[in-house]
Amino acid sequence: MKTFDENSRPLVEVQHLKQYFNINVGAFKTKPLKAVDDVSFSIRRGETLGLVGESGCGKTTVGRSILHLYKPTAGEVIFDGKKISDKAGINELRKKATMVFQDPYSSLDPRMTVSDIIGEPLDIHKMYSGKADREQKILALMDRVGLNSEHASRYAHEFSGGQRQRIGIARALALNPEFIVCDEPVSALDVSIQAQVINMFVELQEQMDLTYLFIAHDILVVRHISDRIAVMYLGKMVELADAAEIYDRPLHPYTKSLMSAVPQPDPKIAKANKRIVLTGDIPSPLNAPSGCPFRTRCPHAAPCCAEGMPEFKEVAPGHFVACHRLNEI
Repeated sequence: MKTFDENSRPLVEVQHLKQYFNINVGAFKTKPLKAVDDVSFSIRRGETLGLVGESGCGKTTVGRSILHLYKPTAGEVIFDGKKISDKAGINELRKKATMVFQDPYSSLDPRMTVSDIIGEPLDIHKMYSGKADREQKILALMDRVGLNSEHASRYAHEFSGGQRQRIGIARALALNPEFIVCDEPVSALDVSIQAQVINMFVELQEQMDLTYLFIAHDILVVRHISDRIAVMYLGKMVELADAAEIYDRPLHPYTKSLMSAVPQPDPKIAKANKRIVLTGDIPSPLNAPSGCPFRTRCPHAAPCCAEGMPEFKEVAPGHFVACHRLNEI
């Protein structure tokens, strides 16, 4: 179990982040799609924060907005105590923070060799003294993620999904970053390969003192690697706590539903567990319900839930929840 200095400054701070996209809804009419709506959290140095939720809830958009792949509509991103706002700050951030993408099939250029894919960040930021130094760094990165040196001259389409994701991870490590956004990095892989890649993330974190934002929809995967877990629903954060706390004592009705779906290997426990089935579909972010976004599917919804978004507040040390009826349920 990792220990953190509670008084130390977080490596990443996200304050009231909003990411809206204008969508055409008719002739000369647009409407904001609120992909991320007033999300705040921090990540300590060396920590892994897991971010979970259904598809379309805004998880990936949070990660891309932190790295300024999307320019945030509002809010602040603070990296190592410095607010990221201008072009110089963004360029400096991208030397220290990077991303591993979800799909290893589409995130690698099919026209580039493995050597060129991994070496591209080195080329952009001029991080080598000569051709021999560049080649040496690329081979060291390949070795670090379990790829052989003879793979360097081959193309991405010649590799399996797991090997392609290793190429993407080697590329992400090229500049010796401090922070990596892992955007569902194992969801496109076979189950047998998922464990290998996750264990490699854990080893790399120990070796290189990395900090992760680990985005996934599989809560078991997130629990295995995360120190804390944040749960998102329809662009809002609804719960945040230590991984063991979220798993053993979920408080928000949505988190409880997610946890009830986790398979149990013990038949007796599995039989005793009551599955909480949510009715209806997740609403469109274009037409989100008033008040609490989860109220249209929540078994505990009351009239007060439609009146305003519940405050995301600390209800126990390090445990944050946004729910109007928390004390009643």
